[in-house]
Amino acid sequence: MTPVNFSFAAAFVLGLMGLAFHRTHLLSALLCLEGMMLSLFVALSLWALHTELMNFSTAPMIMLAFSACEASTGLALLVAAARTHGTDRLQNLNLLQC
Repeated sequence: MTPVNFSFAAAFVLGLMGLAFHRTHLLSALLCLEGMMLSLFVALSLWALHTELMNFSTAPMIMLAFSACEASTGLALLVAAARTHGTDRLQNLNLLQC
């Protein structure tokens, strides 16, 4: 494994560990998800450049578009939760009370 691949894998794993173990606020969970998507985007674009195939050249852009949609949906949920519950703590959110 090259150092570049290791750094992107480590960034993804750190984002995943942050999402799994630090689940107090919705904003921190969204930041961990964005870090994971960013590491996946850079790794996928470097992989597309390395293979030099035209079929995979659009995959990073499609993933970036889905990442932007995920970020906007997450921020909308953050604003809605902060307005209705007064905080973004994940322990206060209950899906059964919606």
